[in-house]
Amino acid sequence: MKQLKVAIIGCGNVSKVHFAATISNPSAKLIAVCDIKEDRAKQASEEYGVPYYTDYHDVLDLQPDVIHICTPHHVHAEMTIAAANKGIHILTEKPMATNLHDADRMIQAARDNNVTLGVIFQNRYNASSLAVKAAVDSGDLGKILGARLFVTWMRDDEYYSKSDWKGTWDMEGGGVLIDQAIHTMDLMQWIMGPIDKLEGSIDNRTHDLIDVEDVAEATVFFKNGALGSLYACNFYTYDADVMLEIHGENGIARLEKDNAIIRINGQPEKVVYPEGDQEVIGKSYWGVTHKTQIDEFYADVLAQRPVKIDGEAGRKALEFVRAIYFSGTHGGKVVQFPFAEPKGFIPPSLTHP
Repeated sequence: MKQLKVAIIGCGNVSKVHFAATISNPSAKLIAVCDIKEDRAKQASEEYGVPYYTDYHDVLDLQPDVIHICTPHHVHAEMTIAAANKGIHILTEKPMATNLHDADRMIQAARDNNVTLGVIFQNRYNASSLAVKAAVDSGDLGKILGARLFVTWMRDDEYYSKSDWKGTWDMEGGGVLIDQAIHTMDLMQWIMGPIDKLEGSIDNRTHDLIDVEDVAEATVFFKNGALGSLYACNFYTYDADVMLEIHGENGIARLEKDNAIIRINGQPEKVVYPEGDQEVIGKSYWGVTHKTQIDEFYADVLAQRPVKIDGEAGRKALEFVRAIYFSGTHGGKVVQFPFAEPKGFIPPSLTHP
């Protein structure tokens, strides 16, 4: 069996699930780790028995088959493009970039160099997510009338004080939408289908240490005629379970954390739970399907076939986020899709009064 030579760039919190998936996959061989913070890189090196680097260019010079990008958001684009230009396949954490122009550059670089670009949205692989999408796609729910999304988590000032990049427009690319809510937003647009237009608002109501949004809402008009409602904040009192509900003329399908509840008129209620007793690595709300997506990515690269969540798919979630930022920055202006993001657009500082 051919083994893919794999390097992981970025050794922070989310890297744990990438390391676990890589070392457990017989088709992959970890050959290097990298982080600009040498203590992190060295710790990962010692734990996994591979060399460490503090400059990602040195890792690319090793010519791995695949790199995982687990770094702060603002460097995803430059690392992806540099790797693609060396013929290396890329799997990047979400968001793929902090703006749509960088996302387009990443997609073009992968296309020009005939390499695979994958974007992590592991929740699409949850059994519950697949069940809800099947209920919509099969027509069991009938005509889709609406959808609502709630993400209410807690990220206090201490959370931001421990980071040198979070809570910034230039490095994180935003706040609650681009970091906490983007996974559920991705599920919403994946299940509901293309967005026609939206209007939204953003604000910073509780955080003194950041200049990005800690609350956002939007009204979303889908091309299938359905109406969506979105609310997200990261100043709730705990990390409440996320909720995404799809309302059809024949019933309702609701995602609550990793479970699905599907009620179709005239049929027994169906409840879908996570599959098996898989080990939770890292934060519980990440779920257990990072490994599923990573294993599939490796298999697709080896088989030289397209991946399900490629650059274009990853871009759709980012477009959703960026359109709300633009609308919220311009007094709730209606944003048509596809969203033609102005080059260089960065929302103004949102300071807590």
